[in-house]
Amino acid sequence: MLDFYKNKKVFITGHTGFKGAWLCNILVMAGAQVYGYALKPQEKENLFDISKVEKKITSRIGDIRDMDALKSFFDEAQPEIVIHLAAQPIVRESYRNPRYTYETNVMGTVNICECVRNSSCVRSFLNVTTDKVYQNNEWEWGYREDEKLDGYDPYSNSKSCSELVTHSYINSFFNEMNIAVSTARAGNVIGGGDFAADRIVPDCVRAVREGRSLVLRNPYSTRPFQHVLEALSAYLLLCKEQYTDRSKAGYYNVGPDESDAVTARRLAELFGDKWGEGFTFEEKSDGGPHEANYLKLDCSKIKVRLGWAPVWNIDTAIEKTVEWTKAYFDGSANECLEKQVREYFGLI
Repeated sequence: MLDFYKNKKVFITGHTGFKGAWLCNILVMAGAQVYGYALKPQEKENLFDISKVEKKITSRIGDIRDMDALKSFFDEAQPEIVIHLAAQPIVRESYRNPRYTYETNVMGTVNICECVRNSSCVRSFLNVTTDKVYQNNEWEWGYREDEKLDGYDPYSNSKSCSELVTHSYINSFFNEMNIAVSTARAGNVIGGGDFAADRIVPDCVRAVREGRSLVLRNPYSTRPFQHVLEALSAYLLLCKEQYTDRSKAGYYNVGPDESDAVTARRLAELFGDKWGEGFTFEEKSDGGPHEANYLKLDCSKIKVRLGWAPVWNIDTAIEKTVEWTKAYFDGSANECLEKQVREYFGLI
């Protein structure tokens, strides 16, 4: 699949984030011409800087809400493929700053859609949203793509809105143009190089480094955890398939097999098993804002229509995350990243 991207011009919003940095590295390894537009990395420690991928791509620091700056760089890049990752991605932060969350996640989507609409170069466009776009009924079964979109908290709801914006642009504009457009609703991603606040695996790593116990806020919340390479492989496959066949475009869930949707407590246990001595955790609610308790995805559509399927189960996902983290502590993170990409995509 990666051979397809050789010499392709790919525009990524949010390229300095966790997913974006992994994606940039994959595309550089594939021989693509990568253009990235995003804010500076939020965390002092971040994969974008650690991997030094900025030296291998054309990067522009800018705010997705700044239409003039975005369009100027977009017109300069003249991309064939666009992957929209830029977002305010944290549920708790969306409670603290809902206006910024909506401005970024909704108007940011409008802005990139406008860039695509006013271009003559784009053939494949993907808006990455989240599994949390659905109205959550706490069902034991997975949500399908035709379920109602109505996220509860400002983050989830803003991503529901982002989906609706994309749907409107498809119906109003993109169907009349030679542009294939999809959205991807991915589950919770984990992997080496995530240093974000209020995420369980980065919290595990911080607890180990600081010599303290991890505090689990919602130990029995079930999420579709998956390695970041699982989600990115689905995005890349989707962009490729719809590039050559517009009938493949659509709205897709991207998540692990049902057996790998686990509780936060089980994820912490797996991390401890893989890390070894020095990791402990305790269960203690901090009385924080509402977060969904039970969330699973039905990913039958992407499996049947595109032939995508998970490669690494949750056990392997945690193993690879721990492997990268220990390599980072030892000063060999970039070698580990490239090795994991080659392993995942069968290049070894």
